[in-house]
Amino acid sequence: MPGSVLRAATRADLAGLPSDVAPKLLGAHLTTVVAGETVTVRLTEVEAYHGLGTGPTADPGSHARMGPTPRNATMWGEPGHLYVYLSHGIHSCVNVVCGPEGVAGGILLRAGQVIEGTDAAARRRPAARNARDLARGPGRLGDAVGLRHPIHDGIDAITSAPWHGAVARLELLADPLADIASGPRVGVAGVAGTAAFPWRYWVPGDPTVSPFRWGRGAQAAAKPSAER
Repeated sequence: MPGSVLRAATRADLAGLPSDVAPKLLGAHLTTVVAGETVTVRLTEVEAYHGLGTGPTADPGSHARMGPTPRNATMWGEPGHLYVYLSHGIHSCVNVVCGPEGVAGGILLRAGQVIEGTDAAARRRPAARNARDLARGPGRLGDAVGLRHPIHDGIDAITSAPWHGAVARLELLADPLADIASGPRVGVAGVAGTAAFPWRYWVPGDPTVSPFRWGRGAQAAAKPSAER
């Protein structure tokens, strides 16, 4: 079937700007082995984030908008590692690092369909009401694949080298999906969460895609000045 052939991701695949690379991750597979349990997620929704000095447009919604910090250090490393950060003190969220080493960029894995290891994902996500919800949202996806902040931050999804008891592997579609949608990022505050940054990409009609919600002040920032 067209669009179903996978190949191992390379660093060269991820060397471009996150906003350019992100659509190519749709339909890709992320596989993890944690504590001996394998889970594979087919990615259906992603978001791009640029760091300070990355690309022509400053990204006020990025963790790396002010430059390198201990928290975002992985974003400044070589592409193909996974930046795993803690959201709201609870959820571990997973990003694929993009861009040349020394230039910060990440692609947040917002949602996906668990296609292998459903039982393991369900044990990690006991609140999930059905299979659709196992990895529907970035915190849920992080839980489902078993990657946790801080121990798995920096794991390499290109070489699949073991990292604190886990391995990760990213596979891309040989022929990227042609039918994709894009729009504002979910829950991002201010102008960074408006159509000025249409850096959220998803597979149209896929039931695992998470619902859109405005971030703090983003809806007001999106209105034309004449309406304010």
